[in-house]
Amino acid sequence: MTDQNSFHPVLNELQFFASPEHPCSYLDDRQATSIFVDPSLVLRPAHYSALAGIGFRRSGNYIYRPHCRNCRACVPVRIPVDRFEPNRSQRRTLKANQDVQLTTRPVEFVDEHYDLYRRYMQHRHPGGGMDNDDPDTYMRVLDSYWAETTLIEFRARQQLLAIAVTDVLEDGLSAVYTFFEPQPSQKGLGTLAILQQIELARQWQRSYLYLGYWIGESDKMDYKRRFQPLEGYDGRQWIELEETG
Repeated sequence: MTDQNSFHPVLNELQFFASPEHPCSYLDDRQATSIFVDPSLVLRPAHYSALAGIGFRRSGNYIYRPHCRNCRACVPVRIPVDRFEPNRSQRRTLKANQDVQLTTRPVEFVDEHYDLYRRYMQHRHPGGGMDNDDPDTYMRVLDSYWAETTLIEFRARQQLLAIAVTDVLEDGLSAVYTFFEPQPSQKGLGTLAILQQIELARQWQRSYLYLGYWIGESDKMDYKRRFQPLEGYDGRQWIELEETG
């Protein structure tokens, strides 16, 4: 592990391991490997902020980055929020959601949130395992003992529409996970969640919104390229990615 460690002194405190190869979650007929931080170490928010700057992501308490032997399809991406301007479609989404109110709150178990999560998973990912998450598993998805995490509630006329799980980093926000009302809607709640996290990053004087990984060959990841400018990490530095499609 050599990527910019010398530029981030806190990373010298960490140890990293590689996972065994396993089927890729995004591309069929591919095998995947991840590098992850030793889970026995006591971590701090400063560790995650530095790791996000070199393309790492968290899932619960685990911090990882794809490190596949024969594939570099996963590109860490982030939006430089001060330079972002919504396109025509995104402006329509904002207009369609003028009635939506946002509230930020700490991570805690709320029955209403959990019910929405279950509906979302059963609709979007049936049979994927997460559609049967119990409350403890659900909380492990959202929270970690070392991250500074906030939940963003989206409501219209008191109805809960979406929850955006968002980590606060030293230089940005990280969009960890968003789940929303799965019934067909013209509101574009997934797009709205990203737009509002961009605005929140501006308000909190953070420079970036980290979006995890973009995969050019995955239709599920294509939406991330619609937010411009978008920067990708190439293993050495962040570079601007051109919009396609």
